[in-house]
Amino acid sequence: MGKQITEMLKGTLEGIVLAVLRTRAAYGYEITARLREQGFTDIAEGTIYALLIRLEKKGLVDAEKIASEKGPPRKVYSLNPAGLAYLEEFWTTWHFLTDRLARLHQEGKGS
Repeated sequence: MGKQITEMLKGTLEGIVLAVLRTRAAYGYEITARLREQGFTDIAEGTIYALLIRLEKKGLVDAEKIASEKGPPRKVYSLNPAGLAYLEEFWTTWHFLTDRLARLHQEGKGS
């Protein structure tokens, strides 16, 4: 998969991170760890932090600094109503695309 999956992830990573935050609020490292548990092993932690900043600027997530027992406070991100609406639109688009791709894949098998 290599480069192809990396390119595909670029277009879907916002939705993936919002889907993670839909289950519960989390900080960047925690989100990266949860993604790795799901098999997204090639996503760099720095990529997630940069994405979280963009999502916050877009008004799709809220951020709150929480005191940490070790080191500086952690910035914990949570999905807000605008982010939830964006995520629902993401899933609608995702299902539309995967349905069309599945059809094309099946048609290709028939020839």
